Amino acid sequence: MKRLGAALIGASACLGGSLIHTPLAATEGGASLYISGLRGPTAGIVPPPGFYFENDFYSYSGRLSARTQTQFGGAVLSNVKVEARVNFMTPTWVTPLEIFGGNLGFAVSIPFGTPRISAGALIAAPRLGRAFGVSLRDATFNIGDPVVSSFIGWHAGNFHWQVGTSVSIPAGAYQDGELSNVALNRWVGDVYAAATWLDPKIGLDISAAAGFEINGKNKDTDYRSGNAFHADLAISQYLSKELSIGVVASHYQQVSGDGGSGASLGPYKGRVTAVGGTIGYSFNVAGTPVSARLKVLREVSVENRPQGTIALVSLAFPLGHVPAPAPPPEPKVVKH
Repeated sequence: MKRLGAALIGASACLGGSLIHTPLAATEGGASLYISGLRGPTAGIVPPPGFYFENDFYSYSGRLSARTQTQFGGAVLSNVKVEARVNFMTPTWVTPLEIFGGNLGFAVSIPFGTPRISAGALIAAPRLGRAFGVSLRDATFNIGDPVVSSFIGWHAGNFHWQVGTSVSIPAGAYQDGELSNVALNRWVGDVYAAATWLDPKIGLDISAAAGFEINGKNKDTDYRSGNAFHADLAISQYLSKELSIGVVASHYQQVSGDGGSGASLGPYKGRVTAVGGTIGYSFNVAGTPVSARLKVLREVSVENRPQGTIALVSLAFPLGHVPAPAPPPEPKVVKH
């Protein structure tokens, strides 16, 4: 039961994690609410009612084939290299309100950081007036679009599951004409379901999640990104009540092409499959339980996207006291 209690507290690291924007390719600049492998161990667990805080630091390093073109900020580029260092701060509230027997929760994620984009060649930039053939580099610190999420979670023995939705609001510091943007500058919705089977006796966690992303139009660039399906799988083993290790895998695939007058490359579609490993550790700081997790994934199969390596460092902890689940009542002894 100690392992299960640690997992319930640490599960707050899964609540806002799918909100990361990644400057890749396909969809406009490849940016989306989904990031490969973020929904890992304990993906289906909603922690007890209370307030939580999560911080995710995301690092990505990848390169697009010189033969493949992509589009950033209204410009068509080739031989693109991406280096991104972005942080995400996510407060979460799991309410005591129950809907169909499951706890209702809310989260808000604020991203900020510096994507570094470099291109060996500029193919076209009809909106920007830039010269053909000029190599470009851009690295600008900015704040991304806020993302609001709502979810409901249930528990039944070793089985835990949740459903939720997230909406990216185009209110960040988007810079029209720049290659480096954390903000998406378009409405994006994502609906998902996640489930976890966690056996506290043997410490085995099997978690899976699937979702569908619906993209709106960037009014500044007249670019409408296509919709996409995504899925994650994670299997991890607790070696002690504090330490766990495991494997993670993910898949993202556009099911509709990009469109709009700004989509110079036509109905661009992208997909990526990534695999990797994870290690988690739980500890206490001044009596507050803290859950830390590292994930590293390598993109092994890609289409119309850079191929690279993802690293994620997550810290999650409750804000204030979170009551432990009430023990079952003692059986009454009837005296004759």
